[in-house]
Amino acid sequence: MHKFRYLGVYIVSSRRFRCNISYAKRSFYRAANAIFGKVGRAASEDVFVHLIYSKCVPILIYGIECFQMTKSDKKAMDFPLTRLLMKFFKTINMEIINECMLYFGISLPSELVNNKNAKRARKYAVVKNSVCKYLSS
Repeated sequence: MHKFRYLGVYIVSSRRFRCNISYAKRSFYRAANAIFGKVGRAASEDVFVHLIYSKCVPILIYGIECFQMTKSDKKAMDFPLTRLLMKFFKTINMEIINECMLYFGISLPSELVNNKNAKRARKYAVVKNSVCKYLSS
């Protein structure tokens, strides 16, 4: 597999434009484990969620919106966050994790990327430039 790094995003040679998210996942785990190692379970849930969302999730979604994600890409990108929440809340029950995510206002990384893309498309749709309108469709 041929790949190269450009602006921190690993681009993979393929029939269509693709990026390799395994490096982003590795960096996410490194940052999350550093936070978990420092604060552990001593921090409140609110503090832990805020730290993860402000320091780790941006590492995971950096540059991801530049390519079309498949369903498996979305699952692969969401897995590290759900796994970290399972570790923090000491459960493997997805219903409990979903309730915790709802309670704390946690969005999955794939949802964040979809929201970013939708926001960019809305922004380009109102521009009078024909190139921007073409790119937004």
